[in-house]
Amino acid sequence: MADESGGAKRPAAGISVVLPCLDEAATVEACVSKALRGISRSGRPGEVVVVDNGSTDGSDHAAKQAGARVVREPTPGYGAALRRGFAAARHDVVVMADADDTYDLEDLAAVAAPLADGADLVIANRFANIRAGAMPWLHRWVGVPAINALLRTVYGVRVSDSQSGYRAMRRRALDQLDLRSDGMELASEMLIKARRRRLRVAEVPSSYSVRRGESKLRSLRDGWRHLRLILLLAPSLVFLAPGVCLLALGLLTFAAAFALGGAIQVGGLRWQPVFAGPIFVVLGANALGMWLVGQERLARRGIARRHAAWLPKKRRLDAALAGGGLVALIGLCIDLFLFVVWVASPSIPVLAPQLAALAQTLIIVGANAVLLGLLGASSDI
Repeated sequence: MADESGGAKRPAAGISVVLPCLDEAATVEACVSKALRGISRSGRPGEVVVVDNGSTDGSDHAAKQAGARVVREPTPGYGAALRRGFAAARHDVVVMADADDTYDLEDLAAVAAPLADGADLVIANRFANIRAGAMPWLHRWVGVPAINALLRTVYGVRVSDSQSGYRAMRRRALDQLDLRSDGMELASEMLIKARRRRLRVAEVPSSYSVRRGESKLRSLRDGWRHLRLILLLAPSLVFLAPGVCLLALGLLTFAAAFALGGAIQVGGLRWQPVFAGPIFVVLGANALGMWLVGQERLARRGIARRHAAWLPKKRRLDAALAGGGLVALIGLCIDLFLFVVWVASPSIPVLAPQLAALAQTLIIVGANAVLLGLLGASSDI
């Protein structure tokens, strides 16, 4: 954390409440007042930081009148506003909430309490006491449970309300998260990175009231952004498993093509494995290469294990160039052999189609390995 002059400073031992705000003039004043009362009840010093995200209804003025410090974030989005507020927060404990008067901010000391027992991040579970009509049926019974299940299955995140916007965290833990999302998906990013960095996450019961004013949440858009984030941060799920399966299927198909020497006839269907084998092998090899690149990028951000630690960083491009070039060269040699045989004899060897398919597969896989190596190396520049 740095002060305005650029010098480093330690956060004060108090509470900063960060409220992102976009056209919440009807509720932001009440939220600031409740947050200030909550800070007072905690017995600690503190502040309320309202992040104006482009309001046109006077929300910023209302927030200032209520006693908040207002900062502005021109980049639109819930995540962008929160990240601006986190950067502006001056205290050791940071509490995030919404400016729509749905959360009980007077009880923020209870949300922050597990931090004193060693927790790094605390989630306020809205479902413990949710008011009738506070959440659309689709979000309550489909959307949030689906994201909960995805986070639990893919990352092992076990919380009851992964999308709660009422959270408390230590400054040091917040700094470790290196949050980058601009939208609603920041809620999931925070939990994924907390899990990957082995931070301790706690959950406490809370309440959730009916909001006043129009919700900024868009179900399809924000649901897709959550899903995209979850998948992009899980290259093993997206690339590794499909890559292994496709590569194994391709090798088996190639083996069948060489063993049978022709098409497979099943009833009226005729299948030629010599064409399917290259497709499966190339797709599988590309998926595995993308997995390595994806893992390497996440490892540089500290949220994944480095899978090529046995190879010095400066040698990885050389290995990709040498390995890919060798594989492509073998393919070219097979093609050259087939050309010489064709020139020497008018008859086509029995396994010529299978060898030609193998040669093209090796050339494509080798060339792609070189390109992926260059892609991975370019991100280090």
